[in-house]
Amino acid sequence: MTDIHADAASTPDVTALAQRVETLSAAPPGSALPPDARAVVAELLDLLERGAVRAASRDAEGTWRAVPWIKRGILLAFRAGAVVEMSDRGSLLGFFDKDTIPPRRFLPDQGVRVVPGGSSIRRGAHVAPGVVCMPPMFVNVGAWIGQGTMIDSHALVGSCAQIGERVHLSAAAQVGGVLEPVNAAPVIIEDDVVVGGNCGVYEGTVVRRRAVLAAGTILTRGTPVYDLVRERILRASAEAPLEIPEGAVVVAGARAVGGDWGRSQGLSLQTPVIVKYRDERTDLSTALEAWLR
Repeated sequence: MTDIHADAASTPDVTALAQRVETLSAAPPGSALPPDARAVVAELLDLLERGAVRAASRDAEGTWRAVPWIKRGILLAFRAGAVVEMSDRGSLLGFFDKDTIPPRRFLPDQGVRVVPGGSSIRRGAHVAPGVVCMPPMFVNVGAWIGQGTMIDSHALVGSCAQIGERVHLSAAAQVGGVLEPVNAAPVIIEDDVVVGGNCGVYEGTVVRRRAVLAAGTILTRGTPVYDLVRERILRASAEAPLEIPEGAVVVAGARAVGGDWGRSQGLSLQTPVIVKYRDERTDLSTALEAWLR
């Protein structure tokens, strides 16, 4: 994943913006915001769309952390905005949202394919050239989508989620988002990951590069993952999220429940299982034809 650190100290302009966001965000709830609040929000959303700043940053050891001032700025966008009608002219359906975060509109020279059919990408989301969006799909504010990624039909990328390059989010895959608390890290999907159909990745889970999540796999902070190859159990902790190792192939498995009665009923709980680590055969079965892009 291209490492663009959303560090408030990276440039003087960003530092000043971060300071202004913090000041505005500290205003008591219900109080009137200063006249420049909407301009501050617009500047932040522009930077997010360009990929100049991100809602999460990766350090030299590979640890991902939220960037709180950016998340506060996104929350400020909701506070500074007014609810307006956003329906298409002549539409029988009514759509209403904050005017500070309307759907994005792309131009051909931006290199993003949004196939007609009900998709929506919200203001403040970075979508790199070469991304393909199959209808209907949704990308929320603050999300980051890397080059060459495919977002398939009925897929969701939540607020501030970070999706790497050449990722395939298959049909109905759900990548959770998080705005509050501002220190909570979003879901991270690194480069060259395949997320199968009807998968769900939530609560700050980190999926390392080249991993494969088979159809129906659900990952949350409370989900233990059983690694059959290395004979270990992967869990989140108070200090760290659930992390799927690089190249792991994860399938939706099951484990028997405890207790005599549960066992007598044949009950089991959904449990993701690492059955192998990616090899040449896996690469062939998950390859995306270049012409689709």
